Amino acid sequence: MSSQDFADRLRARRPAVGYWVILDAPAATERIAGVGYDYVVLDAQHGLLSTRGILDGLIAIDAADGATVGMVRVEANNATPIGRALDAGAAGVIVPLIDTAEDAAQAVRAARYPPSGIRSYGPTRSGLRIGPTPAEANAATVVLAMIETRAGLDNVAEICATPGLDGIYVGPSDLCLAVGGKFPGDPDVAERFDEAIALIARVAADAGVAAGIHTQSGEMARQRLAEGYTYATVSSDLDHLRGVAAAHLATVRE
Repeated sequence: MSSQDFADRLRARRPAVGYWVILDAPAATERIAGVGYDYVVLDAQHGLLSTRGILDGLIAIDAADGATVGMVRVEANNATPIGRALDAGAAGVIVPLIDTAEDAAQAVRAARYPPSGIRSYGPTRSGLRIGPTPAEANAATVVLAMIETRAGLDNVAEICATPGLDGIYVGPSDLCLAVGGKFPGDPDVAERFDEAIALIARVAADAGVAAGIHTQSGEMARQRLAEGYTYATVSSDLDHLRGVAAAHLATVRE
């Protein structure tokens, strides 16, 4: 799938399923990208990835089979990490901690070349897949804003209405804390959390933008898609590595 095809898919709100990568292990990332996910996200905020790790991870995704695109969850809503991820070849960025429509507009500007934005022209590796003109690059680049704070939830309608924003992405761990949870997954706020999840999906649909969410399993990803989310990401390499290793150990010890 080309970057433009992926952008068109999200903008048309056609379902997509992705995977989350935390580890700086290009060979493993390449293997995961070959499974058949629509996109693989490299986590530059909480993941164990340096700038070189992001580059190597994107190369690994491209090397897999060409059907999966690489995305980057950048470390902050700032033009430098956003531009660096896109220059390295990301099909788009997921920008954390978006509280307001102005925050979302700032992220959009950082990811777009003039006159639509402020991105400096230096495509380096991204020029292999996106462009070559700035207008073509803008059209093929996806910008997603994370909804994960109390302010972001309160302002989700205004955020979704931001010109140039392709969609939103729910960070469920932080969102659970934002609605009063003592820890991610706190059962005491399950009802409030579920209401927030449903609200975000409705607001995004009304605005005509894609709503995405991180999930812990294929079952939960399927549920969220059925509930109206456009795209869902499944767990992460580190969680699956530990889970499978623990399951095998338990089997042996039984």
